[in-house]
Amino acid sequence: MNLELLTKEPKESKGFFKRLKTGLSKTRQLLTTDIDELFSNKRKIDDDLLEELEELLITSDIGVQTAMDLIQSISKRSASISDAGQLKDALKEKILALLGTKTPPPAPLAAKPHVIMVIGVNGVGKTTTIGKLAAKFAVSQKKVLIAAADTFRAAAVEQLVIWADRAGVDIVKHKDKADPAAVAYDAIEAAVARGADIVIVDTAGRLHTSVNLMEELKKIKRTIAKKLPDAPHEILLVLDATTGQNALSQAKMFNDVLGVTAIALAKLDGTAKGGIVVGICNALEIPLKYVGIGEKIEDLQEFDPELFVDALF
Repeated sequence: MNLELLTKEPKESKGFFKRLKTGLSKTRQLLTTDIDELFSNKRKIDDDLLEELEELLITSDIGVQTAMDLIQSISKRSASISDAGQLKDALKEKILALLGTKTPPPAPLAAKPHVIMVIGVNGVGKTTTIGKLAAKFAVSQKKVLIAAADTFRAAAVEQLVIWADRAGVDIVKHKDKADPAAVAYDAIEAAVARGADIVIVDTAGRLHTSVNLMEELKKIKRTIAKKLPDAPHEILLVLDATTGQNALSQAKMFNDVLGVTAIALAKLDGTAKGGIVVGICNALEIPLKYVGIGEKIEDLQEFDPELFVDALF
């Protein structure tokens, strides 16, 4: 197994926070600098200031409804807020409440193999996220198998082969344009035969045929369940943080059809739309499980609300 980048896992928390803070720098600059300016002339919190703050929050892609919720909370506490520092503290407290408190420890894998079906539109970082997940599981001594069921995009399969080789995990693939559900079925069969702990199933994000994408994904889900009752155990939706509110629309669309169990938010680094994390957690009853802040394997981590809020301000 090629573990050159994988062995740093236990020492990552401080390094990851630093990279997360760097990744959120554009959003943080947008929020903190402008909040400081709101109080530049020793203003009191009034309707005009609250309106400017609401506009600021929406610009960071927190979302209209979430921004309104935050403003309502700040308005109720306005008498006790007299400077930018107090306003930021109040926002941090409320945002943390919206995100939930500490992330629960990962639940033990209830089934073997544990099947994770990964979905998302093309270009969001789905294939890379799968590669990083496979590598993380491999470091934890889990036997992993990847199903390359995005057969409509040869580049996706090639990329997964590279990741599988790098992480030292198995991969099941068919020829181009093969039936994606058949690939998923064969992968589950292989995983059972080989005693794999985890199967990660890649899927298409866009179809170039007359087949409807959602129907194709539902077919894969049904096929997995036929081979392994109760599977897939997770349906992980990968979203691109840089697309802001569009990511929220995608989440609603996929969730309505497939029942998403968790979200991985990729490309959080370098975006001024970091507020989308708050919007997603507030608008959807779907846990945000992973955030990605770069290209390295260790740049995909479990989402920690407290770490995120500290990095945001």
